[in-house]
Amino acid sequence: MACLPAVDKLPGDFQSGPMSKLRIGILGTGGMGGTHAERFRSNPDVEIAALCDVSAEILERFVQRTKLGEHPQPPQLFTDPAAMFREAGLDAVAIITPHTLHYDQAMLAADAGLHVFMEKPMVTSAQQAHALAARFKGTGKIFTIGYNTPCSPVFDWLRTAIRHRTLGRLELVSGYLAQGWMKITAGSWRQDPKLSGGGQAYDSGAHILNSLCWSVESDIAEVFAFIDQHGTPVDINSSINLRFTNGAMASIVVSGNCPADGAAMHFMFENGRVDIDGWSGEWINVWEGGTKVANPVISGRKQTPDDNFVDAILGRAEPRTSLQNGIVHSELMDAIYESARTGQPARPKRAATKTAGH
Repeated sequence: MACLPAVDKLPGDFQSGPMSKLRIGILGTGGMGGTHAERFRSNPDVEIAALCDVSAEILERFVQRTKLGEHPQPPQLFTDPAAMFREAGLDAVAIITPHTLHYDQAMLAADAGLHVFMEKPMVTSAQQAHALAARFKGTGKIFTIGYNTPCSPVFDWLRTAIRHRTLGRLELVSGYLAQGWMKITAGSWRQDPKLSGGGQAYDSGAHILNSLCWSVESDIAEVFAFIDQHGTPVDINSSINLRFTNGAMASIVVSGNCPADGAAMHFMFENGRVDIDGWSGEWINVWEGGTKVANPVISGRKQTPDDNFVDAILGRAEPRTSLQNGIVHSELMDAIYESARTGQPARPKRAATKTAGH
């Protein structure tokens, strides 16, 4: 039996010395804003120095809900992102706002010289993604995206296996993500294309699509997709077929009208198969040849994207995501919507020349 690949270093493998806390601002205090606030508050290297949202009332409710006002140094409150960037003395910002606002807010953060943690999706068009990458090029600032799986040891193992062809060449990938998204987001900004940029495929579907692209590390050659809006303004169900430039092919379905949440992916190689949790990277099953590997050697510890962002800023980890992942994802989504609109295969525009993993 061939040796299974070792994983790349994960954030927990790095050490650092004592230093002052990073001052992080949170832009957007909705439901996910609370999740990220809790993660940053749990990190001993972070001070949540400022919060920003559209009204003082929303901010006050958030402070009460999260109990951030009880800290010895409560965060400053702002209703204007530019003012927060200018006045709060931040090192970094976490942008947790509706999707179509991401681009302008990230550009403001670049102007302010901040590191950026961006909730997924990074932006809502390939044109914006390339422009953002050009703006941050040469700044030396960390830019990561809050995808679920890149900080998980099982996906690091999978990507290493694909890179080194431990199970032979990757040939096919299938996967699904199911969620009762249509009902739980009814009436919210997530079903308003002016704020969301798209539906379930761009929202929760971003996780499984990034899991695919992050693992395979190849540009996408061609996409053929169908979508069903279920009478809403955005996509609810999607069926996506694609071919990578390295020859691998994939078929992913994203369900937004299923009460049984779940996600799984199946990677089929010349000499084996990997089944894996495509949503959060909690589990993996490996076959080498026709034999299931009883205990694949997978090291490292799972980490939140927030902690990886902090470790990357402090120089004790490599960022697990980057602007390049946002570019590949945006190019894919543009092609998905073009194919669904025209009924024809679509080729991603201005495909990046670098691989998706870096």
